[in-house]
Amino acid sequence: LLEVLGRPIIEYLIERVKLAKLPKMVVLCTTHLPEDDPLERIAKKMNIQVFRGHPTDILLRWLKAAEKYNVDFIVSADGDDIFCDPEHIDKVVTHFTKTGADYIACRGLPFGASPTGIKVEALRKICELKLDEDTEGQARYFTHTGLFKVEYIEVNDPELNHPEIRMTLDYPEDFEFFKTVIQQLYRPGKIPTLREIIRFLKQHPEIVKINQHMQKEYEARYKSKYALIRLKTGTLRVEE
Repeated sequence: LLEVLGRPIIEYLIERVKLAKLPKMVVLCTTHLPEDDPLERIAKKMNIQVFRGHPTDILLRWLKAAEKYNVDFIVSADGDDIFCDPEHIDKVVTHFTKTGADYIACRGLPFGASPTGIKVEALRKICELKLDEDTEGQARYFTHTGLFKVEYIEVNDPELNHPEIRMTLDYPEDFEFFKTVIQQLYRPGKIPTLREIIRFLKQHPEIVKINQHMQKEYEARYKSKYALIRLKTGTLRVEE
């Protein structure tokens, strides 16, 4: 809800996601807690669907949303991934139609620019098996359990292959990064592509450095917080 140029920053993400051509709808999934009422208002303002569910169980929230809207495949753009790439949302959908994979991720894009795809059947299966009620860090349930067909879209385009660039919103430094890019590149009626954003950042490496050093702290926190997966069949340790 932090504002840039007078708008909540999540509106910039919603605008980008709506540029994807293949998904049949966009749904903002949030919690049923009162503090998330503003997100529902934003969804309605931006003319997208909204679903409100479990406060900590992201997987269950997604499943219930998928059931409500009667879909068999979802693509997730996390709410803190403001520059998630609509071109790769479409590539994830296309990859699913070709492979029927349970879980599809992109490798090589800037950290936070990648959407992920999940077959609802796989989502239902993990919701039946998991014991955790806090399922943030949700990728691990698909990539580390050995239960699902996992596919990766390898991004080899040298202009887009920049995993060293951090594009997710967890720390004040991240907000400063996004604010700087948006103020410099966004114009009324003009949403810059990921390619245009990266070109700009290559010309201004000092902007990349605003939050780049936070990646190690993020990874350490992630590993300590999400090291275990508790399933009805046993507890797994995530090893990178």
